[in-house]
Amino acid sequence: MENLTYVTGNYGKYISIKEQFERNDIYINYYNIDIKEPNVNDISIISREKARCAFDMINKPVFVVDSGFYIENYPDSPGFPGAFVKRSGVSSNIDDLLKTMKYVENRDCYFMDCLTFYDGEELHQFYGVSKGTLSTKKRGNKLKKAKSDLWYVFIPYNCTKTLAEMNDFERLTREDERTSAAEAFIEWYKSNKLDIKRKIKS
Repeated sequence: MENLTYVTGNYGKYISIKEQFERNDIYINYYNIDIKEPNVNDISIISREKARCAFDMINKPVFVVDSGFYIENYPDSPGFPGAFVKRSGVSSNIDDLLKTMKYVENRDCYFMDCLTFYDGEELHQFYGVSKGTLSTKKRGNKLKKAKSDLWYVFIPYNCTKTLAEMNDFERLTREDERTSAAEAFIEWYKSNKLDIKRKIKS
């Protein structure tokens, strides 16, 4: 087992990211806890503070992933909800979101992820963006690996299905020009793994 622990209270996030790591022969530990977020609309700051808090809890190298959801033409508040996607209730009240957006023509939106790794000394952050549009109704099946209910209304760029309508292969191979914070971290980790393990043992 790797000396690497993913800290999150969202099991769907763990299942989704676990598959990405295992495709690269990296097997991660899972620590199930929700960490209180600082009250700022900035995923970089939120992710950084949560990683430090997570390390203090378990005293092992950890990583956390925080996501923002940005609706470019949200009425009276462009870019809402951003890092407040969970606290605003947007991700758990999809019906209300669709009502608010009912008469909005420009439905462009995007997810932004920030993965923060912290080993107790050095902190590294990686980012990913997935652009798309907001559907006019909920579409798709209930999925354990869904990171949030926004999967039922988010249609990735260059696609016709929501994330929840896609099967695993379709989600994995979609050509939507997205970038992945997890994949960026994995490439960095593979190049630095020996140094990280050496630091842990010293």
